[in-house]
Amino acid sequence: MSSDSANRDLAPLIALMETEALQRGEFTLASGKKANYYLDCRRVTLHPKGACLIGRAMLDVVLANAKESGVMPAAVGGMAIGADPITASIVTLAGGDDVDLKGFMVRKEPKGHGMGQQVEGPVTPGQKVVIVEDVITSGGSALKAVEAVQAFGLEVQYVLAIIDRLAGGAEAFAQKGLELKTLTTIRDFGLEP
Repeated sequence: MSSDSANRDLAPLIALMETEALQRGEFTLASGKKANYYLDCRRVTLHPKGACLIGRAMLDVVLANAKESGVMPAAVGGMAIGADPITASIVTLAGGDDVDLKGFMVRKEPKGHGMGQQVEGPVTPGQKVVIVEDVITSGGSALKAVEAVQAFGLEVQYVLAIIDRLAGGAEAFAQKGLELKTLTTIRDFGLEP
């Protein structure tokens, strides 16, 4: 796992997440694990300033990785509904920067009507993509997105998340041959896993 928090000034994003998304108490996470804090990232991904900060930081990671690897992904996307505002922010800023980066979404289940697709958007089999996610705990949700896009015929370059709770997600991706890149980790908020 690589965290890019040391590579750029993410202080405004971290501050916004602390005031808008971080809640303390007793919570059950999507992974089924219990936690004494919860990050409701939708409160930031759907916030005007948060959407810009996240979109810009993630687009910067995508562009830096493309420059380093020589391979620009065709699209970014992830599991509906959590990844949808992240995807929209990234592709909106990419369009404003004249960067050809499209978006897609992954339904939890294939549609029961129409074309019956699970992966929606302007992507075609054989293209390279990046899976985006808000919070990584065990990696389960993003791994479901990976499986769906691979079944569709897309090649996943890596997974990019806002925050890693440092609870085994990076290891789960590594077992699948994927790298997890994150903007922040839970330690950026003064918390331990």
